[in-house]
Amino acid sequence: MKRYLLILLTICAFVSCAKKEEGFVINGELANTSEGMIYLKSFRNKMFFNVDSTQIVNGKFTFKGKVDMPSLYGLQTEDMQYPIQFFVENASMTVKIADDLEAVTITNSPANDLYLGNAEAVLEDNYNIDSLVTANTTSPVAAFFLYRYFTYRVPLDQLKTIRAKFAPELNATPYLQDLDKIIATLENIQIGKVAPEFALPDTAGVSVSLSSFRGKYVLLDFWASWCPPCRRENPNVVATFNRFKDKNFTVVGISLDEDKSKWLQAIGDDNLTWTHLSDLKYWDSEVAELYGVRAIPSNVLLDPEGVITAKDIREEALPATLEKLLK
Repeated sequence: MKRYLLILLTICAFVSCAKKEEGFVINGELANTSEGMIYLKSFRNKMFFNVDSTQIVNGKFTFKGKVDMPSLYGLQTEDMQYPIQFFVENASMTVKIADDLEAVTITNSPANDLYLGNAEAVLEDNYNIDSLVTANTTSPVAAFFLYRYFTYRVPLDQLKTIRAKFAPELNATPYLQDLDKIIATLENIQIGKVAPEFALPDTAGVSVSLSSFRGKYVLLDFWASWCPPCRRENPNVVATFNRFKDKNFTVVGISLDEDKSKWLQAIGDDNLTWTHLSDLKYWDSEVAELYGVRAIPSNVLLDPEGVITAKDIREEALPATLEKLLK
């Protein structure tokens, strides 16, 4: 009897030792960086924040930890302008970063098979996010893609339909929780609704309220000095402003900058001669959140009563819309 008990204890000990680790191990290799620091960064609201760091030794590094569920993280050395993005899940993962410090290969990670297999494709205009979600209703990766890239690309009704396809166990993910908040926000800023009130500091630090512009057509123009598409659109906004400024129309610029000097310089460089407001909180801008802004440039056109009459009208559509309203 004692012999059988000993065998049973030995088997149990072996099974326990062989059990899969509860946390993650990231074994990394850099093709062209042999020394220095590398940082592991968590993702929130289009921003990355340092959560760990380690020394690179002979082009290799290791991170260990634990995540509640597969989640987007970044890796960044001092030579990288932007973090390399990938999903961390509780597994022993190998991450190989190529010479260009951008291309990445990850093994032993089903989450990254899905993420890296679609990370570039989701940026294409004709990408079918509905099909991806339908085939991956239990995947945090699919939830991330919908939240990150499609809240501003698909109509609200379609967004709600796709959101409803996810399995209930994903409701606790930060991606779906944030997506649900965005959907609730978008419900409040549909065309025909009164624009939410707010107040922000102008370039001199004086608080300016939206309601102070009542009686005019107002274009709320969300932009930032660091945003190349915004800077390319600015000449069109300038031309439109100059054309209609004497016809009961104005522009209110709302910047997602965080560096005031760069914000002010861009205003001068681009000849933006209208009212400018910002809380200098980058993507944590409270007004951007209030209006469900997830990509810039973005804009909302209000009538003299503060009712939303159009959204995201750019290039030729901007002056054409105002021509119809103000003729």
